[in-house]
Amino acid sequence: MLSESDLPLRLIEERAFIDFLGPQDEPWLRVLLAEMARFEGRRRRELAERLSEPLPCEAPYFKRRAAARTLLRLWRPESGSTGPPGSATVRREPPSLALRPAELRARLFTAAAASEAPGASVVDQTAAGLGIAPALLLESLFADLPGERPVRAPDPRPTPAEAALRINLAIAQAVLMRASRIELRVEGGVRPVVRLAKLRGLLCTITDGDPAEPSRPLLEISGPFSLFRHTLLYGRALAELLPHLAWCARFELRAACALRGRLATVSVESGDPIFPAAPPTLFDSRLEERFAHDIARLAPDWDVIREPEPVRAGTTLIFPDFLLRHRIHPERQVLIEIIGFWTAQYLANKLEKLRQAELPVCILCVDEDRACAPDDLPPGMPVVPFRRRLDAAAVLRQVERLTGAADSKAA
Repeated sequence: MLSESDLPLRLIEERAFIDFLGPQDEPWLRVLLAEMARFEGRRRRELAERLSEPLPCEAPYFKRRAAARTLLRLWRPESGSTGPPGSATVRREPPSLALRPAELRARLFTAAAASEAPGASVVDQTAAGLGIAPALLLESLFADLPGERPVRAPDPRPTPAEAALRINLAIAQAVLMRASRIELRVEGGVRPVVRLAKLRGLLCTITDGDPAEPSRPLLEISGPFSLFRHTLLYGRALAELLPHLAWCARFELRAACALRGRLATVSVESGDPIFPAAPPTLFDSRLEERFAHDIARLAPDWDVIREPEPVRAGTTLIFPDFLLRHRIHPERQVLIEIIGFWTAQYLANKLEKLRQAELPVCILCVDEDRACAPDDLPPGMPVVPFRRRLDAAAVLRQVERLTGAADSKAA
C-alpha cells in the first residue's frame, strides 16, 4: 500500500482532492514503463534504485512516486517457469544448484571464522570445495533475499493508459486506508457491493439515504481509523471494495480521512479514472458455499435461499445472507446473517434494527477472530460464533430452538 508521502493530493480547507493521472500523464508513463522493461531479469534492488531516480523527461513528483511504487509491485520476482505452457521461455534455475543461499552463507561464513586467510582466499577455497566458480558463489550468496531476486514484467505488460488506471486505484485505496468514516451512495448493482462488504467482514449499515433519490441507498462503513484492532486487515478489506464500485450504475463515496496531520473529506465517484475489478461473481464466498452445502445435507426438510430480498427496518435496508424455510411448514423461517468484523455495540445495533423489522427469527453468525474491540459477545443474543468454518449443525440447533419457541408462543 502506498505511503502518505507518495500520494498526489491537494488539501484545501477541509477538503482533500486526489490528483488522478490522466491522458496528459501517458507520455512520461511510457518512458517509465520503457525504463522498467530494461531491468527485466535483473535484481529487484537494481530496479527499485532506478525508480528512485528522476526520469529523462518531466514528470510530476508525487505522481511519479506513486507510479513507481505501484508498478514495482507488478514486476514480480522470477520463480520457476517464466512463460505460459508451450512457450519458448525456459525454466530459470537459481545460480547455485547444489546448496540453497542460506546454506552457502553458513558454509562461507563458518570457513571465514575458522580461517585467518584473506577473504578472497576463503571464497576461492569454499567455491572449490563446492565445485563452482567463485563469482557464482558470490552471485548466489544472497539470491533468496527479495531485493536480490530477478524480476520479470507482467504478461501482458500494461499500456500507459492501463498503468494510469492501476496507479489511480492504488492512490484512492491508500487514501481510504486512512479513513475514519465512509458514506457510500450506490445506484444499480448495490446487492453485489453489499455482498462483497459482508464477505470481507466490513462494519456496514444500509439506509434509504436521500428521500429525493430512493434508488440510491446509503451505505455507512466504519473506517480503519475508527477501530481499536485489526486496522490494517480492515483497511485492506475496505480497499478491496473500491474497484468493484465501477460496476455500479452510479456511486459516490465520501470519506473522512486523516491526511497530513488533519482530518479532511475526500470524494470518489462514478467517472473517476480507477481500474475496475473483474465482473461480480454469483457465488464468491467459500465459507457461505460450505455452509449452504452443509445445511442442505443435514436438514433436507429446509430450503436454503441465498440472498433473499432485502428487509426494511425503519429507514434501514438489511441484506440477509440466507433464508432457511421449512418445506412443509413455510411459516417456520429463519434469516441468517454472517458477521465479519464486529464490536458488541455493532451487534446490539444490528439486532435492534432486526427487531424494528418485526422479523420472526434471525440468527447472527459471528467470526470470533474478527472482534474489533476487547468486548465479549452480548448475552442473550441468538448468536452462533465460529472460526474459519461455520458449524451448520450449531446453526440448526438454534433454528429448531427458536422456531419451536415461536410455534409454542403462537399456540
